[in-house]
Amino acid sequence: MAAGDPELPRGVALPGADPVVVHFDGACQTIRGQRTAGYGCTIDGGGFRHEECGLAVPPGHLRATNNVAEYVGAIRALEWLVTTPYRGEVVVIGDSELVVRQASGEYEVRADHLRPYHERLRQLAGLFRRVEFRSIPREENRRADALSKAGIATVLGTGRRPLSDRPDPSFAASGRPPD
Repeated sequence: MAAGDPELPRGVALPGADPVVVHFDGACQTIRGQRTAGYGCTIDGGGFRHEECGLAVPPGHLRATNNVAEYVGAIRALEWLVTTPYRGEVVVIGDSELVVRQASGEYEVRADHLRPYHERLRQLAGLFRRVEFRSIPREENRRADALSKAGIATVLGTGRRPLSDRPDPSFAASGRPPD
């Protein structure tokens, strides 16, 4: 900022400013005989630096899949960003071709269990001036990947605690995904 410019509050988008960049990932593995899905996300830019990880759904849940975990990572990042005053451009980056292509409209959502996640992601994306979804190779998504695995590790008591106490995105007033 030039001398004399008023200080802008955190998260205020300037015209032509770089977009906020979100990286998301999800992972799923079997722990103690139960499928366990974790998510991770990072948010950088616009004065923000945020990381989060946690369980996508409770261990053993029917929706404990990699695709659900990936969706939850992207959703949780945008949910966090919505709690700020920022409404500018966002670039959402992940290594899930399925989530990126479904979110950008290239792929149809065929799996019934993914529809509520897709709808929630699109709803959140609509709250920003512009959201672009991009796919990258797994090796370029290392921090979000590590966070998604840390979310799973909390079940074993060996990883860091999730930064979010919400295991699943809110879909309706009940805050629970459809059965």
